[in-house]
Amino acid sequence: MVTSCPDNPVSFPRMTSRIEADSLQDRVALITGGARRVGAEIVRTLHGAGARVLVHYRDSAEAAGKLADELNRARPGSVAIEGANLLDPGAPHALVAAGLRAFGRLDILVNNASTFYPTEVGAITAAQWDDLMGSNLKAPLFLSQAAAPSLREQRGLIINIVDIHALRPLKGHCVYSVAKAGLAMLTRSLARELGPDIRVNGIAPGPVLWPERPMDEALQREIIAKTALKRHGTPRDVARTALFLARDAPYITGQIIAVDGGRSI
Repeated sequence: MVTSCPDNPVSFPRMTSRIEADSLQDRVALITGGARRVGAEIVRTLHGAGARVLVHYRDSAEAAGKLADELNRARPGSVAIEGANLLDPGAPHALVAAGLRAFGRLDILVNNASTFYPTEVGAITAAQWDDLMGSNLKAPLFLSQAAAPSLREQRGLIINIVDIHALRPLKGHCVYSVAKAGLAMLTRSLARELGPDIRVNGIAPGPVLWPERPMDEALQREIIAKTALKRHGTPRDVARTALFLARDAPYITGQIIAVDGGRSI
């Protein structure tokens, strides 16, 4: 709580930092899973604010190339792409090295890449566990660890894309929900471990983009009806929150912002 005492006014000097600037000019962001869907919107939004971006992809080489071409036409040399399977042990250090080769620094890491599919209890396999835990929890940890020295030099930040189902498990998606719950705790743990030089925050989207697999329209209506705003969001809502954390929130760390239209209340 902040209070003031009129009988003894205290004047505080304005504290400014690079991240409080009106743009992200000269900052460099590494965004995993940045070729498509929410990741691509985060790429476009941070790039539009002036950042240079390394777009990571796994299987979406064509989409990553098209996105890079689009943004490089607007600002030549501002976007690079790098393919990697984040479950490979060497991928985290290789991605960070690619960013440094392309742009010479790293200011922002967005752990967005994720796998998502149902796992029915009684039929869960070790391969499903390794895949879902690997992409949603293991990869963000080891990529954050690999990026930390470069981020510390710039007093940078990490943004983890979590999920409202980290707190409220999604039926039929046991392993995914557990992995995202782990990512929520990882976000808070890293904020303690990496402060004061690196901020770490999360974004927990709700219904902003339906899964690519076919989804029953009645279920979509049911999910929307459970939001306070009675409508679904868009990837842009998530991307704007990422921009807020990157550009306008120098005193926020260890927090997870729900972008869910009130679905989680």
